[in-house]
Amino acid sequence: MEKIIVDENQFLRTISRISHEIIEKHQTLDNLVIVGIKRRGAEIAELIRQKIMVLTQVDVPSFDLDITFYRDDLSLIEEEMSPIYKGASMQMNIQNKEIILVDDVLFTGRTIRAALDALTDFGRASRIELVIFVDRGHRELPIRADYVGKNVPTSRNESIQVRTKQFDQCYEVALLSK
Repeated sequence: MEKIIVDENQFLRTISRISHEIIEKHQTLDNLVIVGIKRRGAEIAELIRQKIMVLTQVDVPSFDLDITFYRDDLSLIEEEMSPIYKGASMQMNIQNKEIILVDDVLFTGRTIRAALDALTDFGRASRIELVIFVDRGHRELPIRADYVGKNVPTSRNESIQVRTKQFDQCYEVALLSK
């Protein structure tokens, strides 16, 4: 069973609100880098980057981050089903930069932990802030987002699916019951 909890209009308003919050929190955007966690986090990061550009005329640098081999739940599986690491969309030194890390859903926190590990390969950031489109609770690690699009308390029998144009041909968020 599926229930749409965020439609396209709400989705784009949420992107706008988060973008405004980032701009308000930073006196200057000169030292900012936006990093999206592949896959849907990267698309959301790009939407935020574009909205910040429209609002401020500042083109904040960004890149996409693949955390596949940094996960602590990556298990050995059959060779033909091995995970494919696609790497970062570009190599960038983030030494002393302020990072805006973006992902679609915050659940246990393990994806964010993996992303933090992956980011160290690019340098030591002066600060890392976390943008989450949907926070559904059930944390296993002490991770909290700085910017949250929507809090959606869920049971373990439910899941959240953030849908984006690139992967799903629409912008929406669905609550799925098992």
